[in-house]
Amino acid sequence: MASYTSNYGRGYRSTNQSFGYASWDYHTLKNLRKISPAVQNHLKRVYLSLSSAFVAAAVGVYLHLVWNIGGLLTGLAFMGCLIWLLSIPTYSYNENKRIMLLMAAALLNGASLGPLIDIVINIDPSVLATAFLGTGLAFVCFSGAAILARRREFIFLGGLLGSGVSILLWLQFASAIFGGSNSIHMFETYFGLLLFLGYIIFDTQMIIERADNGDYDYVKHSLELFTDFAAVFVRLLIIMTRNAASRSEKEKRKRRD
Repeated sequence: MASYTSNYGRGYRSTNQSFGYASWDYHTLKNLRKISPAVQNHLKRVYLSLSSAFVAAAVGVYLHLVWNIGGLLTGLAFMGCLIWLLSIPTYSYNENKRIMLLMAAALLNGASLGPLIDIVINIDPSVLATAFLGTGLAFVCFSGAAILARRREFIFLGGLLGSGVSILLWLQFASAIFGGSNSIHMFETYFGLLLFLGYIIFDTQMIIERADNGDYDYVKHSLELFTDFAAVFVRLLIIMTRNAASRSEKEKRKRRD
């Protein structure tokens, strides 16, 4: 089950870093202006697109449960959609194409999550709803905190979070060569959960600052938040499923005794 944590979130971070983030310096950190109406309207479009992506992901999960389509191919297709989407210029005549790619990426991501969700349903179906609600609550709280906080207050997290992603990549690389223990997999899961919760705050504030500087690419911005949500959801789902399986095993032992 720990293998599901290896690609969700980190692959997008590596892909997205190749296209670069908006530049900023120390003086921008002191800018505490309120969010302008134009930026507020941009955030509405971002969260509307994000909600549509959630629906597409749910469809992808359903398609896997019905036809068993999720796996390595859908994961590779998901990464392909990410690269294709990020490589398309943000001109108005490309908007519909980029939106379709966003929905396709979300659907493929949901299908790729299908095998994990199928396992969880067989162990304890209630864990799935609890993990989704928990992820949604965490996303609303962290994203809302970033919106209501002082301007650029959490941008300094970018360097720390980038270092954290590098640590996870090196751990995965070392595990592939030398073999990974259960304790390492647990560390990757919990550390990754904290890391991508931080990315929710960081990406939300970066979206605000980019929009304030004239970058209204709501498709790319909603994709960033979607991958953050998916990365948190996968890790939280794995943690809760492990706990549920452990409790079930303890109950079986008690009954035998």
